[in-house]
Amino acid sequence: MTPQRPGQRHRHRHGRRLSARYTETSPTIFLLLRRMRAPLIVLIVIFSVSVLGLTLVPPGMTFFDAFYFMSYTATTIGYGELPQPFSGAQRLWVMSTIYLTVIGWTYVVGSLLALLGDRTFRQAIALRRFTRTVNRLREPFLLIAGYGQTGQLLGRALDSLGRRLVVLDRSSERVDSLDIDAYYADVPGLTGDAADPRTLDLAGLEHPFCEGVLALTDDDETNLAIAMTAALIRPELTVVARALSPAVEHRMRAFGSPTVVNPFDRFGDHVRLALHAPTSYQMMSWLVRGPGAELPEPGRAPASGRWIVCGFGRFGHKIVEDLRADGLEVTIVDVACAEPGVIVGDASDPAVLERTDPAGAAGFVAGTDNDTTNLSLIAAARRHNPGLFIAARQNHRASAPLFEAIGADWVMVAAEVVSREIYAQLSSPLLWRFLREMPARGDDWAQQLLDRLQAHCGSRLGSVWKVTLTDAETPTLGPWLAGGDARLGDLVRSPQNRDRPLAAVPLMALRGDETVLGPEDDFSLRPDDQLLFVGHPAARRSLVDTVTNRAVGDYVLFDRNVPAGWLWQRLTRRVPHAG
Repeated sequence: MTPQRPGQRHRHRHGRRLSARYTETSPTIFLLLRRMRAPLIVLIVIFSVSVLGLTLVPPGMTFFDAFYFMSYTATTIGYGELPQPFSGAQRLWVMSTIYLTVIGWTYVVGSLLALLGDRTFRQAIALRRFTRTVNRLREPFLLIAGYGQTGQLLGRALDSLGRRLVVLDRSSERVDSLDIDAYYADVPGLTGDAADPRTLDLAGLEHPFCEGVLALTDDDETNLAIAMTAALIRPELTVVARALSPAVEHRMRAFGSPTVVNPFDRFGDHVRLALHAPTSYQMMSWLVRGPGAELPEPGRAPASGRWIVCGFGRFGHKIVEDLRADGLEVTIVDVACAEPGVIVGDASDPAVLERTDPAGAAGFVAGTDNDTTNLSLIAAARRHNPGLFIAARQNHRASAPLFEAIGADWVMVAAEVVSREIYAQLSSPLLWRFLREMPARGDDWAQQLLDRLQAHCGSRLGSVWKVTLTDAETPTLGPWLAGGDARLGDLVRSPQNRDRPLAAVPLMALRGDETVLGPEDDFSLRPDDQLLFVGHPAARRSLVDTVTNRAVGDYVLFDRNVPAGWLWQRLTRRVPHAG
């Protein structure tokens, strides 16, 4: 975990005192005692009256004998009449108590079965099981608040990297789906309101191994409350939040420095990138999909003529802003917006669509918040101009086959945009930085790098990993780096044959705050440099051997064979990296 500053430690302790007042110690026990109070009192009264009667009915029994007899009778064990045969009056009394006891036990068992089927009691049991599981976690985990489409996509991607997760969602159906999802590790889930600080506390916000909070609900205000609570109680935590409203995004940034992902902003950035640098967009789309992803087809490049945008909500505003920033003419249609320059009406209406002149347009955006409307808009626009470049907004996962069948050039799925953006940041901060700085290098540079990636990885993306040139992570490289003539090309050689390069491509080198994208083989390495690689998993293992195994490192870097075992090294007294 990130070291805390003294002021942070003080605020964290203060936050724990605030939340401790709301912690429920044992709701299951309290609920059990409250619901079972009357049945247990009835059973105790029946037992007490039965014991008292046996002591009073002639010839009388001692209290201990009466209690002993009722104990094994009431529990249906039935040893017999002890300590001596009963009189008629005693047998009549015992017969009455037997029926009373059966009625009492029936009442208790019935009440217990009703309690077990009670929704509140099941929730209390689930809460107790969840808190026990979370409290026992002894490895870093991420708290995902909101397990909708975005949370599910991101959860599976992070789980494939070996990251532990805890899920919080308002929907019990989504939480229950965790039991059947194919996760490598068990994922505890809690049903509750993520905007409530008490619920976040129960979900592990203050757990010492909680390393970050992901606010991924479909409500901006809820995500704001999550970011605010995390910033006030655990200011040192990494917070990533989804937001559609620029106003909410601004309010989030008032609490610490959360990473805010707006899918509409990101999609608009992708549109501009695809307009100017289609190869850069293709490579970015490939890298954010994660290891094993197929290289996306280049597709049709967006046209640079006039565009028609249907739907002028938050998504439409962002698209129009980005298109106009590139100097493109935009015709806007919206069913309710009456802003100047906006055609008011339903674009699927032939009369309204005719006013937009689709035959003379180059691109068409179906950007309403209704999938059926967007599909009908696309069909209507294509009847007027089959060659239109089509971009569409998909709002629900169930509509994916329909958008695929209609053949839109671009489909914006907010959940996928957000999940890929956050995955790039959490899986490797260096990768996220590379994706941010890569477009500035131009499309020709991106094409050269993409050719190198395909040469080493084929059409399926390999592993993405980082290497930091420190004594702890790369113990064999210390003397080599200190010599001042360490070249990147010498490091990425095969341990089996140093004349062959590894099937790995260096994407970026980070030195302090200075970045070098796509460093060449003659790039000079220094201690504490950070290198970002993508390549075949076997190349990653080979590089790990080079930087951690002295014998492998000597061969790769100096073309020198040294004893591999400790004993042989001692016997031959070979000094590492000696001339």
